[in-house]
Amino acid sequence: MANKRYEDAQDALKDLLHDDMTIMAGGFGLCGIPEHCIAAIKESGVKGLTIISNNCGVDDFGLGQLLHTRQIKKMISSYVGENKTFEKQYLDGEIEIEFNPQGTLAERIRAGGAGIPAFYTKTGYGTKVSEGKETREFDGEWYVMETGLVADLSIIKAWKATTQGDLIYRKTARNFNPMMATAGKVTVAEVEEIVPNDHIAADDIHTPGIFVQRLFKGDAYEKRIEFRTTRPKAA
Repeated sequence: MANKRYEDAQDALKDLLHDDMTIMAGGFGLCGIPEHCIAAIKESGVKGLTIISNNCGVDDFGLGQLLHTRQIKKMISSYVGENKTFEKQYLDGEIEIEFNPQGTLAERIRAGGAGIPAFYTKTGYGTKVSEGKETREFDGEWYVMETGLVADLSIIKAWKATTQGDLIYRKTARNFNPMMATAGKVTVAEVEEIVPNDHIAADDIHTPGIFVQRLFKGDAYEKRIEFRTTRPKAA
């Protein structure tokens, strides 16, 4: 069995990054994002990137860092509301955005990973989402055809991994990560702990190691809160 373990993000991403590539980045808001991989991509200086991700982090963290360095040319996303840099670049015509309903984005990624080139959904029919797309009637209801998504590279974040790449995600971090792991031509997973192969029961595995080509253990995760909401203490 080939060795899948690498020293760090830079080591795991070596010889994989190039200009004008498509990258899937797991996470939801700032939860379950591949912090170290994003930082390594920033340091690499690659540009002209198409990023497939639910959102683009915040202004100074997550994928938002790649906006500041102008490394992203296009986002395929569902939500951009917490990132003012993203908003400004879009309104100024500096970045292209392909908006997707959130469920449609998830299914496009899942379909790509399953080898399904396209599917029909009712979501978005009769709205701007369906403009320029094939539509079709089934049993008296109209549907929009959406295509599956694949990427040159998927960067994902998991909680625990075996040395052969089996992954477990923790709570909300089990969001876009599992489906993106299947839809990248190469998948790099960063994790908080790596254990021997027999230390995770087969029934507990969320992503089988066959989908993971490289992995590394990350340290000092920030795990920022995207939008902190508090209430005054009771008197």
